[in-house]
Amino acid sequence: MSLITETINSRILKKEMKLAVYYPDLFKDKALPVLYFLHGRTGNETLLKRLGVDKTTDELIGKGKIKPLIIVCPNMDNSRGINSAETYQEVAGKYGVVHKGRYEDYLLDEVIPFIDSTFQTIEDRSARYIGGISSGGYTALNLGLRHQELFARVGGHMPAIDLSYEDEDECYFSDEEMWLKNDPITIAGQFVYTDLRVFLDDGKDDEGHFYHACEKLSQILRQNGADVQNYLFEGHHNGDYIVSNLETYLKFYN
Repeated sequence: MSLITETINSRILKKEMKLAVYYPDLFKDKALPVLYFLHGRTGNETLLKRLGVDKTTDELIGKGKIKPLIIVCPNMDNSRGINSAETYQEVAGKYGVVHKGRYEDYLLDEVIPFIDSTFQTIEDRSARYIGGISSGGYTALNLGLRHQELFARVGGHMPAIDLSYEDEDECYFSDEEMWLKNDPITIAGQFVYTDLRVFLDDGKDDEGHFYHACEKLSQILRQNGADVQNYLFEGHHNGDYIVSNLETYLKFYN
């Protein structure tokens, strides 16, 4: 396998942005599906290496448990992956520095085209997936539920979804209206889903109790036609929880 780091000189964010790409070496001559797998609030593109996503994927492909695919983890800073400001800026948040800018546009308009032009990919929504952990799960659901034309499968793994507008959200959003615009639960009620698969999960001991939001979101998505799986596994809100469920995640996307 290959796990490489690429750099995009983003015209949207006006700075260099790194992304990690897992590419199975034995299949470089074949067009492959792509999973965009997003890190949490304090993470970055090193997520794939840190959690052993590369090694787990290699092992599953080698055993024939999943088909080969490309996995991309772009650095999204501490942004929640939203369009929060016209220009890039760093502001003080409740839990440290918050990065604001057009991060949704960066992912959709720069990262995806870069991957499709650099690697052999299947350039069709049927072979493009998006998922993430914690705040990356929030981002994946926000974007995936609004952009059915781009993604066929969406995953939120211990996704940091609040049931109401909290004071810690104020550093990301200008007001509650903007929060609602990006809230996966609100979004789910605005669309009919005819060909979308969604995977939600959280740990029974998650300190953020995000399983409550997962249950509410899953109910709305089912009512609106999505094919939804929602699980409550053992574990806390940490990397060990993700590692223990990686095989299940990869089988879903594959």
